[in-house]
Amino acid sequence: MQILLASTSPRRRELLKLLGLEFNIIPPTCEETLTPYLSPSEQTRHLARDKAQSVAAQHVEDLVIGSDTVIEIDGKLLGKPENMKETETMLRELRGRVHQVHTGVALIQKASNISIDFVETAQVWIKQFEEGALKDYLITEESLGKAGAYSIQGEGAQLIEKIEGDYPAIVGLPLWRTAKVLVEQGVVLPNPVEEIYRLKPYANWSDFP
Repeated sequence: MQILLASTSPRRRELLKLLGLEFNIIPPTCEETLTPYLSPSEQTRHLARDKAQSVAAQHVEDLVIGSDTVIEIDGKLLGKPENMKETETMLRELRGRVHQVHTGVALIQKASNISIDFVETAQVWIKQFEEGALKDYLITEESLGKAGAYSIQGEGAQLIEKIEGDYPAIVGLPLWRTAKVLVEQGVVLPNPVEEIYRLKPYANWSDFP
């Protein structure tokens, strides 16, 4: 049995690598289509499951991990901005407020009828940043392709006042819960997850107690 990561996200790849696992990356083939009647939390669970299913259908003996992250504010889902205008609009909406980051994870192995999914939610407080800070951040262009238009592991950390919850879940993969599920499925982790959370060996992680 191989472990397959159904994702094109370099951040999810980097986080999973912290566990010391050998795994391969297979891009998911499903369309990331939103379902109107689902809450943001259930939406990300649904998308994570679709991603994992699209790969597991072709690799029935392997354990496939799919994941998806969305931002929620006032019950509304914020996805990835498609251009700089959308980026600026999103950041202005988040400024000086708290929002939720939902990351869904699905683990599927068809041959053994394994199908597990969960959602990890964290709270993020954005500073009441000045216009100059906003303009400086927009210049970095790191917002593009990031849910909510910011990157906590990058320059976007400067816009964040505090967080409550799992830092890796905000980045894109709730490592603690993912590791626990893997262990429950008999996967041996070369790097204990408890040690990873003690050392916080990822960009900006140690800045958020």
